[in-house]
Amino acid sequence: MHRSLLAATAALAFMAGSAQAQTLVATSNIIVRAIDRTINFSSDTTTSIRDSKVVLAARDDAASFVASEGDIRGAQLEAALLAIRAEVPEARQASDLVLAEAILAL
Repeated sequence: MHRSLLAATAALAFMAGSAQAQTLVATSNIIVRAIDRTINFSSDTTTSIRDSKVVLAARDDAASFVASEGDIRGAQLEAALLAIRAEVPEARQASDLVLAEAILAL
């Protein structure tokens, strides 16, 4: 009885973790595509997010943030998050973790 209860609990935990990971990946893909659309349709005078010095400088901070599951927040990441949210309307509702992953995916 105890083994079947443990097995059922473990299976539910695995499925919940898997669903959460898939949701995070899907949300990250949406943000990356939105950033790409914004870049593709932006005017010549607008600096693209992908080429932004602020965003590029935040890659190490973004990696630390993702690896620490949000515990390590660097100043460069904070500046990049503000810049992305200012330039990409779809990014305003995204979590910091999703945007940090999007920075790493650029």
